[in-house]
Amino acid sequence: MRIHVRLGRVVRRAFGGSGRWRAVLLLACVMALDSAGSGVIGAVANELRRVLHIGNTQIGLLTAVPSVIGALATIPVGQLVDRLPRMPLLAGTVLLWSLAMAAGGLARSYLWLLLSRVVLGAVTATAGPMVASLCGDLFPPAQRARIYARVLSGELLGSGLGLVAGSDIAAVSWRAAFWLIAAFGLCLAFALIKWLPEPRRTRTGEPDEPPRGAGVSRNATESAAPARSRRDRAGAAAVRPDRTQVIDEIPELWSLWRATKYVLSVRTNVLLIVASAVGYFFFAGLHTFAFELVRDRYRVGRGELTALVPIIGIAALAGVNLGGRWSDRLGRAGHVTARVIVPGVAYTASVTLFLPGLLTRQVWLALPLFAGAAGALAAANPPLDAARLDIMHPRLWGRAESVRTVLRMGAQAVAPVAFGWLSDTLGTGPGGRERTQSGLDRAFLIGLAPLLINGLLLLRARRTYPADTATAKAGFTVDTHRETRAAAGDD
Repeated sequence: MRIHVRLGRVVRRAFGGSGRWRAVLLLACVMALDSAGSGVIGAVANELRRVLHIGNTQIGLLTAVPSVIGALATIPVGQLVDRLPRMPLLAGTVLLWSLAMAAGGLARSYLWLLLSRVVLGAVTATAGPMVASLCGDLFPPAQRARIYARVLSGELLGSGLGLVAGSDIAAVSWRAAFWLIAAFGLCLAFALIKWLPEPRRTRTGEPDEPPRGAGVSRNATESAAPARSRRDRAGAAAVRPDRTQVIDEIPELWSLWRATKYVLSVRTNVLLIVASAVGYFFFAGLHTFAFELVRDRYRVGRGELTALVPIIGIAALAGVNLGGRWSDRLGRAGHVTARVIVPGVAYTASVTLFLPGLLTRQVWLALPLFAGAAGALAAANPPLDAARLDIMHPRLWGRAESVRTVLRMGAQAVAPVAFGWLSDTLGTGPGGRERTQSGLDRAFLIGLAPLLINGLLLLRARRTYPADTATAKAGFTVDTHRETRAAAGDD
């Protein structure tokens, strides 16, 4: 009995309520799919180079192409997310993703593999807008950063799955690594259909009546109310909404162009989008070439590389969860700008840790520095994602996230090619002579500069975030009052 009670407490603390674990777990698995697909490319890069006779630039294209295609597809997808039932759409795209991944494992040429990645990018465009919209409807604002941290843990676990599965299985067959991840996607598509029904869309920015079977505990939502009200009172005392930006219409009826213009007119949103894109740019390059970087610079074998993955992964998981927890805790204590301050500090810390790690040639010195840097880089994402929901009307969540995804996936598309090209260029001596190193260490040193700029961007966002949050809240308050009057008239 005591074990059961303690286990229940752990579940409630981890997921914000004992009934939420299923929704959090499934959404985390959705986030894991794309990162697993990219991670496996980095893990089997050496085998792909040998079998398909390609270089680092071509390897980079294999992760860049899905990002480009996904960026192009995500804008219309955001429109669908705000208007159509989300769960059938999400389950269907996960199924198509799995089939595209399996087709990649059958590739007989580089062109075949590249075309399979094109299909992969087209069907992953729904993940970002869909998960953002569902998180907004399933979880209360005061806990969103912490819950988002659990969901975003799926990205890190997916990266680890792709790297470890690819590294271990590639010794036998790189194709089997693709098929293993495709099988994971098929199981997830079935689980989404069976265990996560469509939740009710909220108009108040927080879930008021969790749907049956959606995996959300009503008691947990109510228990968050005191903390939520403390944070709201602290913020409302000092800020007023920008009345020129308050939405007093029905945003579902807006055209895609008008919704996009509004999303980009919110100052804080633009800064958060840029900061997020820069962070994912660096992460995408690291995601693709981490194995090559460590192997070339520190002369580490395949077995040792595989052993390092869990250490870095645990540090990143700790960072993503601490980033969400700290920003929510500071918010409840009255620090209204916590969700932009925490990421700014995290990006700065990641640079100060990555830099000495890249300069040393001793793996035992670099490992703790890289682990800390990975944790700091991951810690920035949950508060940034929660902040974007805070500053946007609930009926624009899907389209707002799709706009952000365009720039984020564009950055992810450019990053592998940029890092691959830089490494090929910087790894070649005068007259075309090959240097002893691949050039990846120099490429990543250059890539640290944009991360440092992120900290400055988020310091600027601190000035606009409170007013934009109040503006979004005023907008969905107007929406709620309009519906109340309409219902009274119908009666």
